[in-house]
Amino acid sequence: MLTPAQAGRVDIVLVSPRNPLNIGAAARAMANFGFSRLSIVAPFAQNWMEAKSAVGAPDLLREAKVYETLAEAVAHCTLVFGTGSLDRRRPVQAILGLPEAAAQIRATLAAPENPSSTKGPGFSPYTSRVGLDRALAPEANSARIALIFGSEKHGLTSDDLSWCHALIAIDTCEAQPSMNLGQAVAVCLYEISRNPYPSDSSARQQPAHPKIKGAEHPDTAQLDRLASLVEETMEAVNYSTRGMRSANGEALRVLLRRLMPNEADLRRMMGLFRRILWQLGRGSGKV
Repeated sequence: MLTPAQAGRVDIVLVSPRNPLNIGAAARAMANFGFSRLSIVAPFAQNWMEAKSAVGAPDLLREAKVYETLAEAVAHCTLVFGTGSLDRRRPVQAILGLPEAAAQIRATLAAPENPSSTKGPGFSPYTSRVGLDRALAPEANSARIALIFGSEKHGLTSDDLSWCHALIAIDTCEAQPSMNLGQAVAVCLYEISRNPYPSDSSARQQPAHPKIKGAEHPDTAQLDRLASLVEETMEAVNYSTRGMRSANGEALRVLLRRLMPNEADLRRMMGLFRRILWQLGRGSGKV
């Protein structure tokens, strides 16, 4: 099992859940495996907090955070994983099998959190396998991880997925690829929590990952500030109209998570686009 400190760095995010019983079942699964950070985004039913299925987890439901948007729910997170079946969609993000994703998450959480830093590793879904290992290396010990589960009706939308660095796929029978929300949460948390390596065998410990040397990456809120600045610049030079803002915003979110700049890169890009807007405001035409 993960330690309380490790589990405390993982947020379970339910997006537009419809059935209070499923929310309760998810909370119960979280309590089973020692997770306590539950976020609810735009719940369909208003009485979800009274779910009787949250056996042994009423406090967890009462302390759950409610957000109007997914952007608010994951703003503080440096790694965001979506979950779902792949029977009706072709996501542009990297697709990880649950055992592989769970092993990487355990490795990322293995080291104690660095109290002097609030940032964690970046993760680019288009990197090589070596790049993936580096992004999720144990040394990246300030990571805040979010696991996102979609609505029972349609799962995660393409807009929801645009906030994700990767998609976790749970292998199921082709005849019934979709899982119940509470069951999906339980399966994922079990796989993340379990330790497949015997504690008495140093030869079979978790595999080592290449180290990151001093690279700290922005969280979701910082990436979104850059995306907003880029969108503003695109509109200012008539590259994009306001009617295209939603589509461009989704594309920019995916692009920035693909590039995953570090904090120094982020400052440079923010400075560049601010300078462009300033020049445009002066009417000099120099961009």
